[in-house]
Amino acid sequence: MGRAYEVRKASIQKTGAAKAKLYSTYAKEIYLAAKKGSPEIESNISLKRVVDKAKKEQVPSDIINRAIDKAKGAGTEDYEEVIYEGFGPGASTFIIKTLTDNVNRTVGFVRAAFNKVNKSLGVTNSVSYNYDYLAIISFKSNKEEELFENILNEGIELIDFENEDGIITITCNPTDIHKVKDIVEKIIPTVDYLYDEVGMYPKDYISLEGEDREVFDKLYNMLDEIDDVTAIYTNVK
Repeated sequence: MGRAYEVRKASIQKTGAAKAKLYSTYAKEIYLAAKKGSPEIESNISLKRVVDKAKKEQVPSDIINRAIDKAKGAGTEDYEEVIYEGFGPGASTFIIKTLTDNVNRTVGFVRAAFNKVNKSLGVTNSVSYNYDYLAIISFKSNKEEELFENILNEGIELIDFENEDGIITITCNPTDIHKVKDIVEKIIPTVDYLYDEVGMYPKDYISLEGEDREVFDKLYNMLDEIDDVTAIYTNVK
């Protein structure tokens, strides 16, 4: 069914700085989900999903609760999602997802990172046309046929459905991810998602070596250190 997509999950070293950024990112995403819909977890599926992911990443309950309480208030602080596209060394490209309450500050930090390695940001769609916006989940299960049939019976069009050594990977349109998860969780109530992301996936991957690789790694690390950056997508293996 369609082509296979490379699924990679970045490992995060649980240093103090990495934890702080992880907590901050989830606090913003929880706030945004609660602000866009109902601040009640059971009546807001998007909020419930992001809270579940935060708990799996061991984000403390008080951080989760504070973000939800904040969304219930009438404060003036607000976050918006801003996407930047850029060009790295060789044929490498970047899509940088941010959640920010100050766009000028954020774009300044992102542009500065590219400038430091003599690379540049692009305009909207200069990079993203080479990427697909997808939802991908992966989990262990021996119920491949039951899952596949139930998803198709709901009229959901899957982009990819793979079973490799007992690990099922489902790729679908982001608008269908909650429906797919509802089916998975009904059939497998204790499902443990090994991978659970909605993001941008390159149509083709490239490899970098030597100086190009060094510059790429330097740029990636600088972008990753920006507090407002919540995800980095790239076409480099």
